[in-house]
Amino acid sequence: MKLPRIVLRYAAVSVVASFFLAGPLHAAKDAVPTPKEYGVYVKTATKLVRLLPNIVFQEGAMLYIESNNPPHFPLKDIKYFIFYGKHDLSYLTFNYLLFVNQSPLGISRFIFGKVVEIEAKKKNDALYTVRPKGLFGRGYYALWINDSAWDFIVE
Repeated sequence: MKLPRIVLRYAAVSVVASFFLAGPLHAAKDAVPTPKEYGVYVKTATKLVRLLPNIVFQEGAMLYIESNNPPHFPLKDIKYFIFYGKHDLSYLTFNYLLFVNQSPLGISRFIFGKVVEIEAKKKNDALYTVRPKGLFGRGYYALWINDSAWDFIVE
């Protein structure tokens, strides 16, 4: 039983068309949105949320931050983190934050806990993506470089 040539042509055209259409769909998965301003962002399922930096304080040998109304994110919404700007990511750490005491003004102070392993990928000169290796859990976290920490809470 021979198939008509027209059926073979349609089959060939559909295979070629699906090949060309699948390429951009695959590339779209790897595309990282570029923010409008320099900073640190959380990529959620629907948008980019900018994290505000928190100052790292030192008292004796202890490094801590004072909680400054950090943003809250549902666990399922966080995809990865975006660093946009000139940052030296060789000194970047991702830490749990642990409560240590209250300041004289009644503000909660948190110290940097166990380091969570991360994977940082350079997308271009000023754009990096950062993902934790392994499972990501609930808690109070901070991305920390030198004297700045971007803190947030995962619910």
